[in-house]
Amino acid sequence: MVNETHQKKLSSIPYSVLDLATVVAGKTPSDTFINSVDLAQNAEKFGYTRYWLAEHHNMISVASSATSLLIGHIAGNTKTIRVGSGGIMLPNHSPLIVAEQFGTLASLYPGRIDLGLGRAPGTDQTTAMAIRGERFNAVHDFPQDIIKLQTFFSADNANSRVRAIPGEGLDIPIWVLGSSTDSARLAAAMGLPYAFASHFAPAQFLTAINLYRQNFKPSEHLKEPYVISCINVIAADTDAEADRLSTSLKRFFMGVVTGKLELLQPPVDHMNDVWTDYEEEAVSQMIACSFFGSPETIKEDMESFIKQTGVDEVMVTSHIFDHQARLHSYQLFAELMKG
Repeated sequence: MVNETHQKKLSSIPYSVLDLATVVAGKTPSDTFINSVDLAQNAEKFGYTRYWLAEHHNMISVASSATSLLIGHIAGNTKTIRVGSGGIMLPNHSPLIVAEQFGTLASLYPGRIDLGLGRAPGTDQTTAMAIRGERFNAVHDFPQDIIKLQTFFSADNANSRVRAIPGEGLDIPIWVLGSSTDSARLAAAMGLPYAFASHFAPAQFLTAINLYRQNFKPSEHLKEPYVISCINVIAADTDAEADRLSTSLKRFFMGVVTGKLELLQPPVDHMNDVWTDYEEEAVSQMIACSFFGSPETIKEDMESFIKQTGVDEVMVTSHIFDHQARLHSYQLFAELMKG
């Protein structure tokens, strides 16, 4: 826990969206992508700052595996919201290919593309081997690969034998994503903004963001540390309805804990009929940075969260089975953040 308190007001905190392109039971990825466009268009109206998509593989309920393609689809169907990756798992790709892809996106949608980078595989080890092949140990090259990316985006690379076209000379913000203190130290050393996966790995959250702030070295990209916290939010008109809707999220994480992944399931009235004590404890630890309830409840909890952490931005992910309920949750959250 941090001893210091922060005096930021909710209305001064940007709020954004993290979309895993979740596939719900009875639907297909095609249905999911239609809903993602609808959510992005509504998020734009609600005042959300960014709409990021996550790279995951071999997960039946997550359809954002071809992340850069989806980013282009979302950006092409919106007008002003920033669109990006939360994140591209860089060891899965060569830096040159990422530079070309995001250079293309930034050329199509100038001033709207973010490049969030992570070092995890975004999947299990067997699938990671299928993705990376001989690059399986590329995770150890993560810092050097970020520098390669920055070089490809630099106008100074014009005389190099290997150039990113498009990409060269474009202003594409790079973010370091992470769920541990290693990523915090890296983001601090490189003077880059830092997004923490507190929505599923909150254990080291406070330690990591404190390390990041204490060790931050200003760079040409960023003068002061900047922290995004990703959080689970399920807002509804009443606490009871939000609690019921949250059972879909809890079942999703139960699948992660047990390794029995399934499509996002409809809500249930009582989780005690679904999970064991062990599963409940494990899921509760994973979703410690979650905000479920009515706008009044969530506003109070968010004010406490901002006071404790001082994060510069929150990024909301909402695993809600019913699309209209999901839209309503994002709208309620936007309204409470505006004050």
